[in-house]
Amino acid sequence: MKYLDLNNMFPKKKLECSEDEIFDIAIIGAGVVGCGIFKEFCENGAKTVLVEKANDILEGASKGNSAILHTGFDAPPESLELECVKRGYSEYLKIKKKLNLPLLNTKALVVAWSDEQVEKLDGILKKGLNNGVKELELLTDKQIFEKEPNLSKNAKAALLVHGESLIDPWNSPLAYVKLGLQAGGKLAFSHEVTDGHFNGEFWEIKTSQKIIKAKTVINAAGLYGDIVDSIKGSKDFKIIPRKGQFIIFDKTAYNLINSIILPVPTKITKGVVITKTAFGNILVGPTAEDQESRDDSVTKEETIKMLLKKAYELLPDLQKHNITATFAGLRPASDKNHYRVKINDEKNWITVGGIRSTGLTSSLGLAKYVYELNDRKYEKKKKKASVIKIQNISEFQTRDYQDSDYGKIVCHCECVTQREIENALKGEASAGTIGGLKRRTRITMGRCQGFNCQAEVSEICEKSQS
Repeated sequence: MKYLDLNNMFPKKKLECSEDEIFDIAIIGAGVVGCGIFKEFCENGAKTVLVEKANDILEGASKGNSAILHTGFDAPPESLELECVKRGYSEYLKIKKKLNLPLLNTKALVVAWSDEQVEKLDGILKKGLNNGVKELELLTDKQIFEKEPNLSKNAKAALLVHGESLIDPWNSPLAYVKLGLQAGGKLAFSHEVTDGHFNGEFWEIKTSQKIIKAKTVINAAGLYGDIVDSIKGSKDFKIIPRKGQFIIFDKTAYNLINSIILPVPTKITKGVVITKTAFGNILVGPTAEDQESRDDSVTKEETIKMLLKKAYELLPDLQKHNITATFAGLRPASDKNHYRVKINDEKNWITVGGIRSTGLTSSLGLAKYVYELNDRKYEKKKKKASVIKIQNISEFQTRDYQDSDYGKIVCHCECVTQREIENALKGEASAGTIGGLKRRTRITMGRCQGFNCQAEVSEICEKSQS
């Protein structure tokens, strides 16, 4: 039996450009923030390249998160984070239908489990109202259990946040990249940035494959943002990687809750969340563990046990359901508790760093903010109306296997068709890693974790390269 060759299945992608070609904008980092910025500059006429050391988008911090579209009710007041979260939320609502992007408005409950936490709810309510989030209401314990009958009876009170929603955290950034490509942008995957020189007119960015020239550089390198920032000759912040570990429960648990269950947040973290996912599971997490390593995303047995204990305390019936997977994500927290966005006019360099757990929501808002920071304007090219429709893999919109001509199901745990896999392997924004293929289709992410389908997936991938 043949299994997936994780290292060599996907050839390295190359940037097709001449040695003399000078881009208007080079964006370093293809996480969700970099993808959003790429879309914004391309659509506004800038000649733009997205530079990424991995062979696909979302291979860093952006691949692991709780997939919640936040309202900003608990964001720091009058902050850039709040501005970008609200703007990003609004922008997502504008484009989601056109791009076939999902949105499930489950609402959220900030649940108080102690008298001390109950006293904090009024402050959270006032903060939310001051932040411009109006659809908020305090609930008694009786009202909580009317909405969430399976929640632990230790819940004392809650704040209901009407606008909190779930999205697909992977295919939305993919849509931003495809829109950027449609507007003329270029991708430079497997181009790790190692150094750079600014000659007063444009940057020569040295990468592992070639030198890329650009008039302005935007650093959206996430977990490596401070290292990349030093290329300009100074470093204005320090990244402190923050690990968040998660548990994914089987689809049989999906109907145990109706809302996103949030804790009363602390200064460090929003705390452990229990939420549905767009893919029909229950997710518990994340933890918040500062560490030195920028790539250690290994889960720890003792931490998973702690999360399980917490989950069972809050939602006792979870004990009747199996765990499908555990994983950990790293958030690019910085030495100060706010977004680190700054323009250096002398060096034609814009830093977009310290974008933490709200980055998924704020990415489109950040993109607009960064575009406005840049005083250079570009001539918009006339383009055809967008015809991009993203392949839906969420459970609350029609899946490919539900169409009469779906063909063949390859991954039975997640109901992934052969057509979906083949589509994900086509085009400029095709999957460039096995993780990228998983995020575009959900293959091998179900109960058997690929045991039954990985040989066939491998064959499909090999044929796509021939």
